Amino acid sequence: MTKNIPMLAGASALFLSTSALAAAPDIAALQAKALSDDLAYDIVEGLTTEVGPRQAGTEAEARARKWAIAKLNSLGFSNVRNEPYMMPTWIRGTETASVVSPFPQQLAITALGNSGSTGDKGLTAEVVYFPTLADLIAAPDGSLKGKIAFVSHAMKPTQDGSSYGAFGPARFVGPNIAAKKGAAAIVIRSAGTDHHRNPHTGNTNFEKGVTPIPAGALSIPDAENLVRMVERGKPVTLKLVLTPQNIGQQESGNVIAELPGSDPSLGMIVIACHLDSWDLGTGAIDDASGCAIITAAANQVMAAGQPKRTIRLLWAGAEEVGLWGGNAYGEARKGDNHALAMESDFGADRVWRVDFNLPESASALADQVATALQPLAIGRGQQKAGGGADVQAIIRNNNLAIIDLQQDGTRYFDLHHTPDDTLDKIDPEQLRQNVAAWTTVLSIIGNSDADLTMPVKE
Repeated sequence: MTKNIPMLAGASALFLSTSALAAAPDIAALQAKALSDDLAYDIVEGLTTEVGPRQAGTEAEARARKWAIAKLNSLGFSNVRNEPYMMPTWIRGTETASVVSPFPQQLAITALGNSGSTGDKGLTAEVVYFPTLADLIAAPDGSLKGKIAFVSHAMKPTQDGSSYGAFGPARFVGPNIAAKKGAAAIVIRSAGTDHHRNPHTGNTNFEKGVTPIPAGALSIPDAENLVRMVERGKPVTLKLVLTPQNIGQQESGNVIAELPGSDPSLGMIVIACHLDSWDLGTGAIDDASGCAIITAAANQVMAAGQPKRTIRLLWAGAEEVGLWGGNAYGEARKGDNHALAMESDFGADRVWRVDFNLPESASALADQVATALQPLAIGRGQQKAGGGADVQAIIRNNNLAIIDLQQDGTRYFDLHHTPDDTLDKIDPEQLRQNVAAWTTVLSIIGNSDADLTMPVKE
């Protein structure tokens, strides 16, 4: 790793002599202040205590928007408002699963978002086991008629969360595939990495024209138990009772606030999180912590003096169930003068890497940011930043520059979408390190007039 030190030293000299960059703020002082700041923890504590679970399109999410508006106003942000939109809304009902034969016992299950219903009487059918999603895909069309598909996988913890991309499709598309092959229902091993008897919920989607079937996620211990039953060679029969409902179009909304910059001609920085959560836990890591991190960092920048660029906070609604808030923002605000997008939506554990997607004209600015983050034990990655889910639409519509502060995801999928997503899982020290990292980036970028215009994509 030491081979990069001379290059960084040269880059440091370059950014100090580049007129396009603002006079460097006192980053060490800002970091020290952020590392002793408890505002982020207070936000997570308040939101999870006073509102709790915030499923999109429900009364609880509406209460969360009111809470957020009051909090952002109390902190002194400008132009705080709700921007509403309508969205289809799904809510869960009764959720039970039991092995009828050959080894009768209860299993811990939760319905996946957009799951169909078994009806109140439930559904009893034989299980067809698929060790992987690829095995389900290979099953002949029509071969699952009247059966319950059971899909497993081998998801393991990873620092960068890449295992979710590899094994999450069992949830994302598995139910749709099973429905097209004639299955009466599907159960999957939860898309997670813990071994608590907590199932992980999350959204699934059915193609237009495909009737949703009942779809549930088993806790990982129960999924492993079901595999052992299947491997004993006798037919396994399950009874499922899943009674979710689609309640039609309901209102959701994005909460937006701003720290106005001194130079409106400079494109703004949009920083995002999502306000909604699944309903099993209180949404502390997903994503109250993200909203807390970006807000506490912007508050630190505000306390240090007005930046050149406007910083806009987007607490997006309805992320979990289909990116409704991010898409609504991307469409409604595509005419606004944006320059760069960032998002925090991967829990509250420490930032360990920074990735960039900036124009060549801002290469010195990237060097400055990377160097300033080193005291926080944050290294520079070689991957191109991609942005988070709620800024994808505005990035696409406005061709924005991106900076990603990558958090340690080693334990994230132990908690993700489970009843365990609660305040006690937040490590205050790691949360403060996130705030210090975000404060560093926002202060440097917010006070720079470097050209952030991305090249036109061919």
